[in-house]
Amino acid sequence: MIITDINTYVVGLDRNFLFVEVLTDAGIRGIGEAGLTFREAAQVGFIEALKPSLIGQPANQIEHLWQTMARCGFFPATGVGAAAISAIDIALWDIKAKSCNVPLYELLGGKVRDRIYSYTHIHGLTPAALAADARQKHEAGWKVVRFQPAHEEGIFEPRQAIKTTVAQVAAIRDLLGDEIEIILDIHTRLDPNDAIALCNQLEQYNLYFIEDPVRVENLSVVQRLREATSVPIAIGEQLSSKWEFAPLIENNWLDFCRMDLCVAGGFTEARKIAGMCESHYIPISPHNPLGPVATAACVHLDLATSNFAVQECARPPGTILPEMFPAQVEWRDGYLYATDGPGLGIEFNPEAASLYPAVAGDATRLRRADGSYINW
Repeated sequence: MIITDINTYVVGLDRNFLFVEVLTDAGIRGIGEAGLTFREAAQVGFIEALKPSLIGQPANQIEHLWQTMARCGFFPATGVGAAAISAIDIALWDIKAKSCNVPLYELLGGKVRDRIYSYTHIHGLTPAALAADARQKHEAGWKVVRFQPAHEEGIFEPRQAIKTTVAQVAAIRDLLGDEIEIILDIHTRLDPNDAIALCNQLEQYNLYFIEDPVRVENLSVVQRLREATSVPIAIGEQLSSKWEFAPLIENNWLDFCRMDLCVAGGFTEARKIAGMCESHYIPISPHNPLGPVATAACVHLDLATSNFAVQECARPPGTILPEMFPAQVEWRDGYLYATDGPGLGIEFNPEAASLYPAVAGDATRLRRADGSYINW
C-alpha cells in the first residue's frame, strides 16, 4: 500500500481548520488535522515540502515515515513543521487501522476504558454571567467546565483580571458547589509574580487544574511557580516534541500534560510523551480546540492510554462542519465515545470544503490599556 498523494483543505468558521488527506494506491484514504490556527498557509507549505519524501513510500511504515519527516530537513521539525507532521501521522494511522478493518485504538493496544471524561468551555464577562453559563452546561450533562480570564474590547490588565477571575471562580462555586469541576486556562497571559498571586488566591476553591499560567520558554519560571503553589498545573499545548516535554516531566514541574496531537507529532509522538508521563505518574489531558478529526484522534488516544484524566472538547461532536464530517465520534452526558467504524471511525466529504471558506486575517490579539502587547 503506497502513498500516492496528499491533499490539504483549509476551511473556516469562527477560526480556520486545516485537514490533510493522505491517498494510497489501495484506495484507502486517511484524514488528519493540523493545529496551528491562523498559520495554515505555513503548514500547507511544509506539507508540500514533505511530499517528495512521502509519495511512493509504504503507508504502513509509520514510525519510519515519522522519523523521515522529522529529520529530512536537517533542522528540527518544531512548530509549523511538527503540526504538519502531526496531521500526516494521524492520517497514516487512520489508513493503517482501516486496512486492518479495526478501530484505531486497537492498534494502540486496545481499550483501557469505555468512555472519555470530557470538558467544555464556558463564557461570560461578569461572574454572574459565567456562573449562569456553567449551570447551563452542567444541566446539559457536562461535569467539567473551563474558562479564560475575562477581557473586554481586547484589553487585558493582569491585576484587574486576577480580581475578576477570583470572583468568577467564587461565583461558580457558590452556584454549583462541588457538583462541577472547574478548569482555568490563563493562556500564558500572566507574568510569574501575578501567576503565583492568582494561584495562591484560588487554592481554596479546589480547581481541577490551572492551565498555562506562564509561558515556558524559560523553564526556571515553571519551577518557581511549581514551588510557590499547591494548585495543580497543566502545561503543554504549545510544545511540539518529546524533547520539549522532557525537562517538565523529569522534574515533575507539571501535574497534567496538555499535549496536542495536532501540534506535537500525531499519535506516534503523543504515545511516547504519554509513556514518559506515566513513568512520573502524570496524567494526560490532551488539548483540543479544533475540529472533528482532532476530537476523534484524542478519543482513540485516550481510550488506549492508562494515565488519562480528562479531554478538552471545545466543539462537541456534530455541532460543526456536519457536511464535511457526516459521521463523527459521539458525546453523551459528559463523556465522549468512539464509533465502531475502522480507523478514526469518522467520515470525510472533501467536496463540502467549499461550503466553509477560510477566514481571512490574523490571530486574535490582546493589549494592555496603554497599548502594549500581551499574550492572547
